[in-house]
Formats: sequence, C-alpha cells, structure tokens
Amino acid sequence: MLTTSTTRVLGPADLRDALALLGEDPVANAFVTARVLASGLRPPYLGGEMWGYYRRGRLTSLAYAGANLVPVRAGPAAVRAFADRALREGRRCSSLVGPAESTARLWAHLEPRWGPARQLRPCQPLLATRAMPPGVTPDPRVRRVRKDEMDLVLPASVAMFTEEVGISPLDAEDGGLTYQARVAETVGTGRCFARVEDGRVVFKAEIGAVTPDACQLQGVWTAPDLRGRGLATAGLATVLRHALAEAAPVVSLYVNDFNAPALTVYRRLGFTRVGTLMSVLF
Repeated sequence: MLTTSTTRVLGPADLRDALALLGEDPVANAFVTARVLASGLRPPYLGGEMWGYYRRGRLTSLAYAGANLVPVRAGPAAVRAFADRALREGRRCSSLVGPAESTARLWAHLEPRWGPARQLRPCQPLLATRAMPPGVTPDPRVRRVRKDEMDLVLPASVAMFTEEVGISPLDAEDGGLTYQARVAETVGTGRCFARVEDGRVVFKAEIGAVTPDACQLQGVWTAPDLRGRGLATAGLATVLRHALAEAAPVVSLYVNDFNAPALTVYRRLGFTRVGTLMSVLF
C-alpha cells in the first residue's frame, strides 16, 4: 500500500472508484460524471485524461484534463499535485472550471506561467431544482430541434457562445468544426430546444451533461431584440419540464453572478443556490 501521495492517469480499471468519488456531489460533478459514464474512462472516448490523486493508497481527488481542466474534490495538496502535472505537460485546455475554492487555488499555481487569463469569472452561482415552478406556464412554441435543422440553430448557438465567452467559436484554429460538431451532437441526441419565429431562433437552451442523478442546462439564449418579454422564463420552463421527465431528477445550471436578468429568471423558475463555481478563460 502506498504511504505517500501520488497522481496518475486513470483507466477503465479505476471506473468504480472514480464514480464513487464523483457521487459525493452529483450536482457539482455532473459534467465530469457524464464524461466518465459515457467513456468508461477509456482514453479514446474520454476527450482527455482523468488524473487521480491518491493519499495512502486511496483515491481522494480527480482532475479532468480535456478541453477544460476541472478539479474534483481537490484539497490544497491535490490541487498542488494537479498543478505540477499540468505545468509539466503544458496548457492544452481552453479554460479552468470547477468549485470556486479549488479552482482559485489551481489558478494561483498556474497563473505565473499560464497567465494572464483572457477572462476571470470568480463567482458563478451553481443553481438546482427538483420540481416545476408553480405559476409559470411553459411556452408551447418551444420544441425539440430536429436533426435537419442545424442550419437554423447554429447562428443562435454561435451568437450565444460569442456573447458568453467573448470570442466567436468560428474563429478557432479549426474554423469552428469542433464547436459545430458539439452542436450537432446536442441536436442529434434530442437535447436542443428552441422557439422559432419567421425562420429564426428567438430562444434556445440545451440539456447538456446528463447522469442518473443530475443534468445540467446550458446554452440559454434569447434574441437581443426580444429580451425582457418573458421568452426565457416560459421557454426554460418547457426545457425544464423535458429535463425532469426525460433526463434526471435534479436539474442544474450555473450563471455569472453579475448577470442579474438571468438570476431573476432562474429564481422565478425555482432554482436555488447549491454551490459556487469559478471559470478561467484563455
């Protein structure tokens, strides 16, 4: 048995231990858990690596190292170990995201060599709900986007991403092919919903990561010229209904703390705060 701490890349043989650790906070860990379940920790399907931190032979922390670097259940010693590994291997991620405390510690170790960040989002409330809100009528015109409607939904998806992240996904080195593939996957799995008026999407949202315990909404967007008219509240109520019925018993999302209109909408829908995340964007 190991008597000191160590890190290593996990594989299929470590699946049970990894899922047990992720299950300690199924809402906060929904994104990573979904990746682990879908891949079985098989590297070709994981979209990155899963690093495990062991203390006295027991797995105590994880870090998903893919397009995002995500610490999981990581205390100060684990964060330092993950930072050392990340610095040795070089930056391959486009962001850090995870629980605020551990992500802030991770960034403190990485910033001298990886900084400056393009954007810091130090306080992103993690919200969740288990039920439909009373007094909110779902929008009957919000529907599932069909597989043949990629050309319809892609402009709205690009607009949402650009507004949220600050750069267009089409400006990536691959010309946006990776982003378009992700949108196509969401549409293909029936998890993209939209309201269409006069041939354009005026509201959209997606059910992103899905696990048996929780799912996460993402990509919420309303056309700028139609904001303030209640489209987001009613539209999200429709998506929430689908998520609770089809995906998981708990529906979550996270939002920037400075986005007051979005926070107001989520409160109307019955979401309550269950944690705080942080993002570092490169």
